[in-house]
Amino acid sequence: MADTHTRNLCVEIIHSQFGPLTSKLASVLLNRGRLSLIQLARFADLKPRTTRACVLVLVQQNILWHTKGDDGTEMFEVNVDDCIMRLRFGKFVWLTDKIFGKEAADIVRVILDHGKLKPPDIMIQLSVYEPKSTSFSLVIEIIQQPTSLEIKQYSSALHKLVSGTYLKPSTILSHLSPRDKCIQYEAEEKRKIVGFPTAKELREAKDVAQARLKREEEEAEQVGLKRKAKDQPGPRSNKRKTSEDEDVVNDDAYFRVNYARFGIHIRNAMIEQAAKDRFNLGASIVIQAALKATENSQVDLSDCRSPPTSVSNIAVHIPEDADLASGLVYPSKNVPNLTCVKDYLGMLASADNPTPEGRASSFVSYSSSKIQVEFEIIGRRLRQEIVEAVARDKHGPEGVRILRLLSTTGKMDEKQISKIVMIAPKDVRPLLVALSTDSLISTQEVPKSADRNPARTFYLWYVDLQKAYQVILGNVYKTLFNIAARRRSERENSEVSVVLQKRERSDVSQDESLLTRLEREILKEWELKEEKLTILEMRVEEVVFLLKDLGSYKQEP
Repeated sequence: MADTHTRNLCVEIIHSQFGPLTSKLASVLLNRGRLSLIQLARFADLKPRTTRACVLVLVQQNILWHTKGDDGTEMFEVNVDDCIMRLRFGKFVWLTDKIFGKEAADIVRVILDHGKLKPPDIMIQLSVYEPKSTSFSLVIEIIQQPTSLEIKQYSSALHKLVSGTYLKPSTILSHLSPRDKCIQYEAEEKRKIVGFPTAKELREAKDVAQARLKREEEEAEQVGLKRKAKDQPGPRSNKRKTSEDEDVVNDDAYFRVNYARFGIHIRNAMIEQAAKDRFNLGASIVIQAALKATENSQVDLSDCRSPPTSVSNIAVHIPEDADLASGLVYPSKNVPNLTCVKDYLGMLASADNPTPEGRASSFVSYSSSKIQVEFEIIGRRLRQEIVEAVARDKHGPEGVRILRLLSTTGKMDEKQISKIVMIAPKDVRPLLVALSTDSLISTQEVPKSADRNPARTFYLWYVDLQKAYQVILGNVYKTLFNIAARRRSERENSEVSVVLQKRERSDVSQDESLLTRLEREILKEWELKEEKLTILEMRVEEVVFLLKDLGSYKQEP
């Protein structure tokens, strides 16, 4: 079950987007765990009809998992990750507009509004939103016109989104908890083991179960595109027709947004900004070109590094107006871009520092044959910077010195720490206790005797990064909840709510001059507050992405 801060954030998100009744039902599920429909209605104190309607809304919006229990009863559970992912919906639409254009952004916006849709339903919704589509008959007429330019543009954009895996089919597996399927498959593999299972056999059973689940998900997602035979007339001398196969979008499949695919672009943007902050603009342009050269092959956020590419391929993706030589010192001003790219890659790979410390601070691995962007190394360094920023904010530079010492050397006792960081023992002890209270560092007991007497026990201090990440992530969720609660409080202010309701009137929405001067001032002040809260929410949410989405990587053989 989710912790308190995560539960509060999920309830606030659902309340702001779907109303109080739906958030009440979600709160019951988050606090009590998996429940049936009858139990939900009883614990939420809602009518069965209202409960069923709320459940349908949350299932349609991919917020609830539902599965059959051991007794055949349908059980519901909140999908916490997808619920929190709704904070990035605006960024997803913006990225789609930047990559594919307005038509693709409209498609993503419609799907995010409805959870999951079939292609014909997407087209109907897009036509409804068009100003000229004022009646349902006119919508059907537009949809049925195969030569309509807008429909062709939307169809082309939809095909690009599906073929690029920005949209993925919503199948039965999408509504089941992956944990349940993995436990089931793992139990099936364990039953095949003869005798008492060893640790190796248990580990192999778990790996086989996870591979089976991943294979099923990949097979289920292949229904998004289907092969279509396109007959083309051949030359007059040839009486037969040639057949050309092409991929088309399956009109019978429901599509939803693939959050992980957009996460790749968010990760790449963070890497570019990190290179710019560490070096200069030229370094960020070069690493941006390296990421663009392999962008189509980047399919998973858990990849340790990007696919290999060459220097010449990176140079092709450098903008023509980029002045790379201005960021480096050369005896001559006329330096070709290819030379600059090689020098920047050497700098990004820390070629001048071939030590473990240098590798830990690199962005790419650079050899004569291939260049790869090191996602795992960069992500680990960015998360380490977040922990150090928290330590600096709460405990000053002395806390950061202790944290860095323990991160690099491992477990140490209090006397060693005091000697190396050059701080008096009377000042080190309270600082260590304060860092331990915030879960930034942890202790390891080493008893001298079997009775584990504290007087005869060594206490070693070390950094448990996973524990620190989880504690910071919980505090970040608390901050996001406070931001959302503050936004709702500002919106529900009596003066603001009256003006917002008046602005929603058809006559006022077309002509805001109908508002009084005082109402316009109240509206302007509210919009300024909302903008500040939104910017703050985006910045805090980036920390969630670094700590949670970039927290696990595949172990390469």
